[in-house]
Amino acid sequence: MDTKTPDKKTYLFDKPKNVRRVFIFFYSTLVVLLIAEFFVHKHPHFPWEQWWGFYAVYGFVACVLLVLVAKYILRPIVKRREDYYD
Repeated sequence: MDTKTPDKKTYLFDKPKNVRRVFIFFYSTLVVLLIAEFFVHKHPHFPWEQWWGFYAVYGFVACVLLVLVAKYILRPIVKRREDYYD
């Protein structure tokens, strides 16, 4: 009886080296975009849109608020009891 184990398929992000490369790419892109903000002329509609890093902070706060609303407001509305299907 042959008890060979089948070859385990490896994926792109199974190797820590590839994950590190992706993080380096994302962080370097972030740095380039933040530096580019000094040289790009903005056409703001409101005064606070001129602040440096406004859109980064706005996006982060919006993301955190979405997670909190989903967890503490929406989850109790759509959550079922543990014995719902019994």
